[in-house]
Amino acid sequence: MATFRDADVLIVGAGPAGAIAALVLARAGVRVRVLERARFPRFKLCGDSVNPGALAILSRLGLDAAIEGALPVDGMIVTSETGARCEGRYGHGQQGRMISRHRLDHALLTAARTAGACVEEGVLVREPIVEEGVVSGVVIVSASRTCRLRAPIVIAADGARSRVARALGLASHAPRPRRWAVGAYFEGVPDEQETEAGCGRFGEMHLRRERYIGIAPLPGGVTNACVVTADRAALRDPARLLRDTLYTDRRLADRFADARPISHPVCLGPLAVDATASGAPGLLMAGDAAGFIDPMTGDGLRLAMRGGELAAEAALEALGGRVDAHLRLASRRRQELGAKLRVNRLLRSLVAEPVGVSAAAAATRVWPGLLSRLIGYAGDVAV
Repeated sequence: MATFRDADVLIVGAGPAGAIAALVLARAGVRVRVLERARFPRFKLCGDSVNPGALAILSRLGLDAAIEGALPVDGMIVTSETGARCEGRYGHGQQGRMISRHRLDHALLTAARTAGACVEEGVLVREPIVEEGVVSGVVIVSASRTCRLRAPIVIAADGARSRVARALGLASHAPRPRRWAVGAYFEGVPDEQETEAGCGRFGEMHLRRERYIGIAPLPGGVTNACVVTADRAALRDPARLLRDTLYTDRRLADRFADARPISHPVCLGPLAVDATASGAPGLLMAGDAAGFIDPMTGDGLRLAMRGGELAAEAALEALGGRVDAHLRLASRRRQELGAKLRVNRLLRSLVAEPVGVSAAAAATRVWPGLLSRLIGYAGDVAV
């Protein structure tokens, strides 16, 4: 098997975390090679929400063009099965954006290429190369070759099912709760404000006893609808799961009565991933590979983007001679992202039980400002 070494950093995965890491490193003059199994643009199941914190990162990196034409949103609407409806705004004059990952991810990867990163698509990273306890490269498989690629630093940004992280025992699916997401795009769905008094556009989270439903308005009259459930039997027929949920829910049925699916349903899961470290000698982790929470809070993209930045910064230190870059990355992730991840895990556990959903709905009725505070926190609103 042939062996090649023509990069300072190998990045496995070209999603937002990998693309941002590649962009930062390429701008710093580092030879970067990005390895991606898919071919872009590609469909990615996601809530399609870019919150204010993620927008701030894009702006700071000069990537405002990546969200050109995106739909502005003012916050989040949350409903319960009992009929409670709470509207939480980001506040402080800030908004988020709704844009399909199909467009956003392609734009970010294009920016990384423009900065000088070498991107190879249609390449499967089979496993990491480990020598004397140090990750020194990866084994790749493509239509034309199988070979070893070596580099001083590898960044694993290959998602919740990261082959690199799992091969080293650094990540696994959380034992509980175990939930799956099924989503598709629709046309002909009225915006929520067309059926409720109010103004502005919002992302939506509808909490139900055995599942929750995310609704996101997108440019061009398209709506992203996603159902998250622990019912594995329902996953055998994803189209029926979506249909039975959206067309019968008492709050959503009227809006979806004339809806037309424009994509096949996609299933993803189990969703939650727990990571035991942020890397190993020679390896740094970013994005969902470094830990993934249920997407109900809408801040997954911000966590992925900032995680990509932090991994790039640690890679620069490693290339400068630091042998503990993975430990420094873990420390920085705890400092910057630890509190947010703990809150997300708490919310994840809360909505796992019907009593938790009921308690959350009751709390927002008694203290209406609670939801706005949570929405602002989840949205990483800068005050």
